[in-house]
Amino acid sequence: MLVHRPGSARGRRFAVTGILLAAFSLVFTLPADASTSADVPSRGSAHMGMGVAAHDGEHGTPVPGRAAQTEGVDVSSHQGNVAWSTLWNSGVKWAYAKATEGTYYTNPYFAQQYNGSYNVGMIRGAYHFATPDTTSGATQANYFVDHGGGWSRDGKTLPGALDIEWNPYGATCYGKSQSGMVSWIRDFLNTYKARTGRDAVIYTATSWWTQCTGNYGGFATNNPLWVARYASTVGTLPAGWGYYTMWQYTSSGPTVGDHNKFNGALDRVQALANG
Repeated sequence: MLVHRPGSARGRRFAVTGILLAAFSLVFTLPADASTSADVPSRGSAHMGMGVAAHDGEHGTPVPGRAAQTEGVDVSSHQGNVAWSTLWNSGVKWAYAKATEGTYYTNPYFAQQYNGSYNVGMIRGAYHFATPDTTSGATQANYFVDHGGGWSRDGKTLPGALDIEWNPYGATCYGKSQSGMVSWIRDFLNTYKARTGRDAVIYTATSWWTQCTGNYGGFATNNPLWVARYASTVGTLPAGWGYYTMWQYTSSGPTVGDHNKFNGALDRVQALANG
């Protein structure tokens, strides 16, 4: 009878083969884990409007009307160094640049985007991508102000914007109840105003706001609304707001994808900047 001694070369080959077969068997029988899916982006990569098309769809672009509106853009690290003169010459007069996310990320292109837009003549501001599941609203507001999200009455700086929308990294509402989400947002807004003297702009989509805050209407009196909807009309607004201040209407514009309409002529953009 042929015996494969443990120390022999053939015995070792049999042992290795057995281990490999066991490993392959384990791989093919483990259940898929959504948290490790390749679809989940890396922390810091989120940007304004990231979830709009996937959750609300795309339904055309605005129909030109009689009301005066002023074209703007929003940018993040995805755009890198932006051709601001090209945008200015195309009619874009205001811009927002992502400054921060959570308390763990700053946009490496922020200086070029924030200062570059200013240098060509645009009125510009900064925005913060909120992650309510990582730290408190107050902590994130302070981080935002400390890393580019401040405000000055120079006539060219818009108040900071809180980007609060679908969570690209996990649970849609960041694991918070509707009342918990409202409290988190209030914490951020109160801290931002205490630090800068200005009420922050709220960027959101009506469907997310309804799901995750219970369509809370208590911020409408003080905080300008920047609504996201990729369609020919702005549609239903979140509770409390009778009108929008800004509308992100597409993520596929020329030069820079995310384009917006300010609800008024350029003097109204200037008025918001001046406070």
